[in-house]
Amino acid sequence: MERIILYHIGFQRIEQPDIRIGRANADFGQGFYLSDDGDFSRRWARSHRGKSTWLNRYELALEGLKVKRFSRDAEWFDYIFRNRAGYPDSLAGYDTITGPIANDTIYDSWGVSTSGILSREQSLRLLLIGPVYTQTAIKTERAVSHLRFLSGQILSEKEIAAYRKTVQEEQEAYHREFAKVLNTLLDAEDAEK
Repeated sequence: MERIILYHIGFQRIEQPDIRIGRANADFGQGFYLSDDGDFSRRWARSHRGKSTWLNRYELALEGLKVKRFSRDAEWFDYIFRNRAGYPDSLAGYDTITGPIANDTIYDSWGVSTSGILSREQSLRLLLIGPVYTQTAIKTERAVSHLRFLSGQILSEKEIAAYRKTVQEEQEAYHREFAKVLNTLLDAEDAEK
């Protein structure tokens, strides 16, 4: 039986996830979002006065679940942009969806990718920049019943600060590459005119 370990960061120890709490217009639609990368999950950590920051760890048994897996490609792009635009979830029949996190949700891209100013191909090209991190959206109660809570760990302020520094460094590198690719795309468009 295929099992995967997944992580969720937040301000609570979450033993029983609620798939209805997240945003319906998130990249993979309504669901409880996790990552298979504990180090990456820690990068999402934030501090909040009077609250602890929890890294929750789970095991998901995939047997018997309807699973959709995406790569960073046109099908993935179309799915996330339809969800962001508020269209009905075309994959609502799946129990879990796994695929790349759109880097414009990790790093600030000034709304350029979703502005509508760029063509679909240009927007996709921008979303292909940077590292690939994976997320899994738990979308049904059946999938929740296959998700077993393993442990919760409170992160220290020192750990959170170190991970935030890593994100800042990655974001700076991402911005440099984003600006370079965007300029290339705009120069090519100007040359065609």
